[in-house]
Amino acid sequence: MPKIIEIQDLNAPELDVFARLTEAQLRNRLEPEKGVFIAESPKVIVRAMEAGCMPVAFLMERKHIEGQARELLDRCGDVPVYTADRAVLEGLTGYQLTRGILCAIRRPRLPHVEELLHSAQRVAVLEGIVDSTNVGAIFRSAAALGMDAVLLTPTCCDPLCRRAARVSMGTVFQIPWTRIGVEPSDWPVQGMERLRALGFKTAAMALTDDSVSVEDPRLRNEEKLAIILGTEGDGLAQSTIAACDYTVRIPMDHGVDSLNVAAASAVAFWELRAR
Repeated sequence: MPKIIEIQDLNAPELDVFARLTEAQLRNRLEPEKGVFIAESPKVIVRAMEAGCMPVAFLMERKHIEGQARELLDRCGDVPVYTADRAVLEGLTGYQLTRGILCAIRRPRLPHVEELLHSAQRVAVLEGIVDSTNVGAIFRSAAALGMDAVLLTPTCCDPLCRRAARVSMGTVFQIPWTRIGVEPSDWPVQGMERLRALGFKTAAMALTDDSVSVEDPRLRNEEKLAIILGTEGDGLAQSTIAACDYTVRIPMDHGVDSLNVAAASAVAFWELRAR
């Protein structure tokens, strides 16, 4: 049975994980075996648990204990559940809880790139994308549109941050992912070498004079293809584009020269998925 705890003191240290720790502190606190992330909404929490992630504690509106969280809590044993009315929780967290439920969950172990890609044919590589909404949307498209895995360069936003996981609708727990390198210097040179050693051709999504259309049949015919997407605004680094086997553009009308990276990812994933 869950351990229901009525919140009496907003400054209680056991509530720090929900209210006062930054994303970096959540990742690094007692690392490596006890880093945590915050999942928001029942669907995201359930998908995290189905992927084998272990809940540490819940924060939720009182009404949800016997409502939409009932089935969820029945699966979690004696995990503590901190509860209060909506206004109190907003005062604690500083924002309105989506669906009124948060869960602190142990971070999973990330696989090595070689382990992740041993049987993959299509992989998305995100270079320096820092907007959590875009990262979440890209993961959702990758899961829906034929990508086998997602790789993130060292400067990318954490896909397990609260907003990214929520925007992804929990697909960050369904599609395999890892980081390709730890330090910024690990990408692009070393990262590209690892991809090529695994048999991947690389396709930079960028607007250049020598780019090919995303509809080019050579791309679809590649046995293994890594689709590389760049940061908001500046796009991919020139060194990354130069190192890729293809530079790829999405043909557009009405003088539009580019799409938001999340929208562009969906078009590219659909067109370049393995047939």
